[in-house]
Amino acid sequence: MPTVISVNKQSVSELLNSGRAKPFVIPEYQRPYAWTQEQIETLFEDIWEFATTKGGTKRKGSYFLGSIVSFENEAGEQEIIDGQQRITSLFLLLRAIYTKLEKSSATDANQNFMRKIEPAIWRTDNMTGKVDFSDILLVSRVVDNEGNNVLRDILQTGAANPELEDNYSKNYILFQKLYDSRCMGDPGVASYDFIYALLNQAILLPISADNQDTALTIFSTLNDRGLPLSDSDIFKAKIYNHLGEAGKPAFIDEWKSLEKEASEAGESIQQLFYYYMFYLRAKEGDVSSSTPGLRKYYAGTDNQFSRLYASSLMADLKTVLNLWRVINTNQDIVGETWDNNPQIRKALDILTSYPNEFWKYPVIIYYLVYREDTGFEERFLLFLRKLIVELASKFLLFPTINVVKSDIMKLNARIVESPHPEFTFRPVDMDALPPKIKIPHRNIVRMLLKMYAYGHQEKLLPDNWQIEHILPQHWQSSFFPGIEDSVIDEEIEHIGNKTPFERKLNIIASNGYFRKKQSEYRKSAIEVTRSLALNAEDDWRLENIGLRDDMMATELMAVMQDWNRAYSTPVKRQVQMPSPEELAMIEKFKQNGWV
Repeated sequence: MPTVISVNKQSVSELLNSGRAKPFVIPEYQRPYAWTQEQIETLFEDIWEFATTKGGTKRKGSYFLGSIVSFENEAGEQEIIDGQQRITSLFLLLRAIYTKLEKSSATDANQNFMRKIEPAIWRTDNMTGKVDFSDILLVSRVVDNEGNNVLRDILQTGAANPELEDNYSKNYILFQKLYDSRCMGDPGVASYDFIYALLNQAILLPISADNQDTALTIFSTLNDRGLPLSDSDIFKAKIYNHLGEAGKPAFIDEWKSLEKEASEAGESIQQLFYYYMFYLRAKEGDVSSSTPGLRKYYAGTDNQFSRLYASSLMADLKTVLNLWRVINTNQDIVGETWDNNPQIRKALDILTSYPNEFWKYPVIIYYLVYREDTGFEERFLLFLRKLIVELASKFLLFPTINVVKSDIMKLNARIVESPHPEFTFRPVDMDALPPKIKIPHRNIVRMLLKMYAYGHQEKLLPDNWQIEHILPQHWQSSFFPGIEDSVIDEEIEHIGNKTPFERKLNIIASNGYFRKKQSEYRKSAIEVTRSLALNAEDDWRLENIGLRDDMMATELMAVMQDWNRAYSTPVKRQVQMPSPEELAMIEKFKQNGWV
């Protein structure tokens, strides 16, 4: 069925009057009313200036207020997707004006404009024509928003409590003050021009869609004034409405807590739902490499959002967050021990430098499924290391974003079936890796440096370290007589010329040459960088880069082969020692102080 969109320019009076047939609703998933007093004052003053200079009762013209995006829901209501701040403010402003007119002299003009305002805010009795002040054309249903009742009371009674701090009360009182200051007692010609312009010459562009999805798409396209609605906003409303009254307060507290903790961990509830989707897909055996939209997935084929109503949902989301609290902020998890395992911490830190997010999904799934099992720590470490080898080796040979996507999706489903899932990634010729390690794609350098550095220290690397070029990127030609610039430029980007280095120390070291930078290397908390300061005899030349290339490639290959073997034989782990030639090379670098 084709999508139907209606766009029809209307005055404020025309649009609000349409609420008598189809009332306006601020839905549960919207954020609370948030316009500031500065925005209220700007709206009022702009319309007043227009009314008294260009518009009003004796002039023509129009003042554009913006668009309103809505759709008609199943209850026959106009559900506001975009423009809730504007339309709510217009209701408050008209109510403030009506209250002033009601309390002023009963002139014909006052009575006339009161009659014009009434059908824009309330329904009237079809028989008597009397206004039913309790039957308001705008209702806010925003979840856990005490202001919903405040808005209703203001629009019904025309009074606001000055001691309240909500935006409805503060903005309504401000509208009253602004209008009173212009009236100087009873309304006059200027104020009537203002009311007339507000109702008839202030123009809105209502965009009405035939369903919520279309309305949200339009909103996302048009919105450039703030944060668009997220899928998690809608999920919160769906879950809230699904609960019985007794469960709603506890759910809101739980949601707020999760939202706060997620933010502190550098994540969001929206992202937690995204991660969790891969877990659910794995349980369902879904190995498709295409990723559905988040809201479409949770809505399901029947659009009933049944996946949101599982009793374990919030607990599972919190469990997912626990993993990211460890990864992102090094926090400990109460009641668990693996988070203090330095080898697991290092493995997770290495994975965070993989060039895309595909590594996250199998890690989350493995943690969710097996974290409470006996022997979890040992198996988790073996799994993480195997994942590192598969991801790093594939990217070294095929440095594209999607090279492992289909393999990851298959792995996700296998994790649910076994704590020791089979990795069926594209086979790699391990002999082809050393040259790629020596001259790696720039997006894999941080991951390789972490793997190398963690072979030499137990502690996690400091935060905010940078990639230090031992031979500086800005070099002097006189330092390399007879060597082509292009050769030097290439050598500088080899892995052997790079080391992790604290940002502060790196700034101090700047682009100095090796001997000048050794004093800063000596201060480093990173073992492989501090060891560079031990060599006081030689400078750092191109041949040093080549030697360190060989040494780093040898160590990294040994690590990857060891981790592969450990995963293949997790019960009786056999460690293959380096060959005599490899041992000799490593010994030479130890003597030079470069390991």
